[in-house]
Amino acid sequence: MVEAGAGAALEWAVAVIAGYLLGSVPVAVLVGRVHGVDPRDVGDRNPGYWNVKERLGRRAAVPVFAGDMLKGTLAALLALLVSGAHTSASGTVSGASAAPVYLAVAAAMAGHAWPVFAGFRGGRSVLTFAGGIAVICPPAFGLAVAALVVTALATRSFAVGARVAVFAIPVLQWPFAPAGLVAATGGLMCLIGLRFVLATRRH
Repeated sequence: MVEAGAGAALEWAVAVIAGYLLGSVPVAVLVGRVHGVDPRDVGDRNPGYWNVKERLGRRAAVPVFAGDMLKGTLAALLALLVSGAHTSASGTVSGASAAPVYLAVAAAMAGHAWPVFAGFRGGRSVLTFAGGIAVICPPAFGLAVAALVVTALATRSFAVGARVAVFAIPVLQWPFAPAGLVAATGGLMCLIGLRFVLATRRH
């Protein structure tokens, strides 16, 4: 029992540390630097996809979109691997893998919001959250992408589609995961809300 507990603690530690370090990679700042711009000093000062797109254009922002999502995905995949890759029939994380994967995604989101490699001035973690959900519950992620596309086409606004997709994720996850994991997903979304609130107060 002691060895099992120590093993679980190690998995959790690896998940948190690796997740935070992955999340701390300042993709938007690195892309902006190539173009002679620091997104933390222009526009809404958010080092993320939207601000980079507004300042530098869609093409320059594509690596930011991909990179910020990958941070959540890679953190979740690493935690899934070290915890034994426990998933349900739908591919949703389960059992002994659930806690490490959620912790890894939370840590990646925290790293994105407060990156150690960029003076703790980071973004709002929406894309990092989405990348983590792709591993946490692949069916919900796929349905969220579909909701994004349909809403964006109907409203002619990618931003509106993205908001609908993100807020719909817990509902879309419900058929594939127990209530505790759906609640944990809500907890991850609270991190996004916290970052938005702090950004508003700062400005």
